[in-house]
Amino acid sequence: MSNDWNISSNQAGFLTSDETAVIVGLVLNDETEESVNEYLDELEFLASTAGAETKARFTQKLNHPDKKYFIGSGKALEVKEYVNEHDIDLVIFDDDLSPSQTQNLERTLKRKIIDRSNLILDIFANHARTSQAKTQVELAQMQYLLPRLRGLWTHLERQKGGIGMRGPGEKEIETDRRIVRDKIKKLKDKLDKIELQNQTQRKNRGEYIRVALVGYTNVGKSSLMNRLTKSDVLAENKLFATLDTTVRKVVFGRMPFLMSDTVGFIRKLPHHLVESFKSTLDEAKESDILIHVIDLSHDKYEEHIATVNETLASLGVSQKPTLMVFNKLDLYRKKHFDDLLTDEEKSIMESELLESLQKKYEHPVAFVSAYTKENINELRHLLTGLVETQYQKRYPYRAKYW
Repeated sequence: MSNDWNISSNQAGFLTSDETAVIVGLVLNDETEESVNEYLDELEFLASTAGAETKARFTQKLNHPDKKYFIGSGKALEVKEYVNEHDIDLVIFDDDLSPSQTQNLERTLKRKIIDRSNLILDIFANHARTSQAKTQVELAQMQYLLPRLRGLWTHLERQKGGIGMRGPGEKEIETDRRIVRDKIKKLKDKLDKIELQNQTQRKNRGEYIRVALVGYTNVGKSSLMNRLTKSDVLAENKLFATLDTTVRKVVFGRMPFLMSDTVGFIRKLPHHLVESFKSTLDEAKESDILIHVIDLSHDKYEEHIATVNETLASLGVSQKPTLMVFNKLDLYRKKHFDDLLTDEEKSIMESELLESLQKKYEHPVAFVSAYTKENINELRHLLTGLVETQYQKRYPYRAKYW
């Protein structure tokens, strides 16, 4: 690892493949170590998705983030000692850093500093395929970059600010800010045009009932869509493998409807990223039925449900007819069922869990495994009933013979 660290070379701070990293999180007053470790598990998965291998994690209890380093100065020196000893490439923080915190950490650690927003942006940039997704990612990048422009000017690092020192460098930063603001406006205008085209496409599909798959990231939405539609949508064991909305026409028996996959949700998703991707989530807003997919095998699946429900409520779609599909039943059994249990005992336990979830969430519930195809036919039967009900509501005076 070279010691010639140039702050301006960091630019957006994006990862390259095969980098090593340490991750850092704070335990604040309203949080527990358990919850923070859960966040860091997710952050480590995000880092892995981006191509980095996490070598260690650091946590610290503080009443509030330190203004200078986010973590305390002593913890910053502890991190510095570790990254120097183990030749670590970058340090990833589980919360957004201010521009000054990023610069102070870069000077102290002499490593690339990445916060949660930066890491998610890197993943989004790698996974964007369509013009809409690429434009959304670029818009989010520009909005992230705007308050951080000062750190990109190496010659300003050698100047002292204040009265009498506002020379050409300040003018160059203002020029860059204006360029970035103009770029943001152009990207927003481009997204508006793309959204008008999408609205036209949705109007052309208006006769069909529409079903949208929603859920936390990496719960198996794309795999489930492949099973239900017999299509070939990208499905990987990575966070945010799907950014682009995919719409497929499906026919169960003689009844046609449209099914769409959407970007996954995640906790602590930065506000500007949500804003940039709201147009992608319009498929959920325009749908008649939601299929809320949950990873039953995940220890924190109830928290994932709460995160998704909060996002759906913010979009104004939480009252739509919803089918809750608990996926990865095969992995759940491996984690929770003892080999000494009989098949009958396992069946009773699953039935009791299914019944309790139906009572708790007041929606139809299905247990499936998109991987093994278990209960997929039962899911099709449940979905057929919901779709048929929506057709009857939409066309009450038109005879339907599916």
